[in-house]
Amino acid sequence: MQANDFFMPEGTYLLSHSVGRMLKTAPAYFTEQFFEPWQQQNREPWAQWLAGVMQFNQALAKLLNGHADNFCPQANLSSGLTKWLMSQSSLQNRRVRVLLSEDDFPSMGFVLQQALDDVELCFIPAGEDMSALSTWQAHLNQHYDLVFVSHVYSNTGQQAPVLDIIPLAKQLGCKVIVDIAQSAGILDVDLSLWQADCVLGSCVKWLCGGPGAGFLWVSNESLAMCAPKDVGWFSHQNPFEFDIHHFAAHDTALRFWGGTPSVAPYIMAANSIDALNEFGIERIRAHNLQLLARIWQALPQLCTSPKNAEQCSGTLIMNTGSKLETCLHALTEQNIAVDARRYGLRISPHIYNNAAEVEQFVEVINSLT
Repeated sequence: MQANDFFMPEGTYLLSHSVGRMLKTAPAYFTEQFFEPWQQQNREPWAQWLAGVMQFNQALAKLLNGHADNFCPQANLSSGLTKWLMSQSSLQNRRVRVLLSEDDFPSMGFVLQQALDDVELCFIPAGEDMSALSTWQAHLNQHYDLVFVSHVYSNTGQQAPVLDIIPLAKQLGCKVIVDIAQSAGILDVDLSLWQADCVLGSCVKWLCGGPGAGFLWVSNESLAMCAPKDVGWFSHQNPFEFDIHHFAAHDTALRFWGGTPSVAPYIMAANSIDALNEFGIERIRAHNLQLLARIWQALPQLCTSPKNAEQCSGTLIMNTGSKLETCLHALTEQNIAVDARRYGLRISPHIYNNAAEVEQFVEVINSLT
């Protein structure tokens, strides 16, 4: 797999933390799996479409070392989190205390605030090192009901030690929710090993699957206790039973699916997940680290995100101080695509980036700082 396998614009694209590039195989695959059953067959195309969605679940299961039955397609993380929270009878009719970070993606905080009737959000202050287990040890205690963890913090480039946080939280009686939107496709994620209660993700970033293909993963233990409120005919054990007097929740995580589903985003994303699975996420990560290392070496004084593989994400954060806007303008002039958030520039080299592109980025920043 290389740059030529993707639709790449002129210039340098370093925005995989936002939207990954489309594979060149995507249009033909989508036509075959989505349009052709609709265009050419003299029957409804649901069988083929739903098979395509199940391929999405199976591809995720392979990627994340889980089982397809524990995944449910969702439009986005907010939808998945809302449905899971509302399905938990143990979180209803009482005050729920949640530990999360001020550096979590705001949408997750919004959902936690609104989906629970009586909730107290307790924040680890912004700027703390979320990649250090000691940070979590200092804040976690038995008074929390839920712990929300971002595997990767998009504004800081920090990677949380999820494998250590989950057992620590569970020993204290907390349920654990993990957001892998910024890590799926670039970092190793082993859901069977993690054993979180709920995991949320998206395919629009490193997985290059486009928007709309989010997902919810629920552990077997949690699934057994889930009673979703936001349901529809595709939440039913037999969606085609068509008996309005009888609802039987699906045995799998598909009980969270709801009404008539969207299928196009999942068919599109399944193609990219399969391709990245075949190539190997570990090879993508090795390439990513090699390119990040060149920036660390050239501009160490500007790099504020961690500089080792165990604590850094796929995204490097660079603080150029008062020259931020100048740097953004110069990079745009050189057709180098990055963005900026609270802590500075965000730079995310993927498998379709190369050393020459990183050198050009370094030269631009060096010339201004």
